[in-house]
Amino acid sequence: MVALSTVEDEEEREIVSKTVKIGPDRLTRFERARIVGARALQLSMGAPVLFSMEDMENKSPLVIAELELRTKVLPLSIRRTQPNKTYQIIPIQNLRDIQALREI
Repeated sequence: MVALSTVEDEEEREIVSKTVKIGPDRLTRFERARIVGARALQLSMGAPVLFSMEDMENKSPLVIAELELRTKVLPLSIRRTQPNKTYQIIPIQNLRDIQALREI
């Protein structure tokens, strides 16, 4: 006999907390790549830059997206989901960027 799933079984629940409850307290390499790639695409399509670019030599969208992520000026959030359909929405300002620390 096959059990039919109900709407209640597939309901998602959000974890509301100021601290990171799901996953590490840093950006994963996959999240970082997704954010930088999406922002570079936006910049190449004409989106405004969110910080001052006066002293920059290289004005590539990819470099600008990296700098925007490092300076934490991007108004983006990450949604991390668990297998039991609970999720948490985390602003990227609350997450550490290990890659940026390695390059300093």
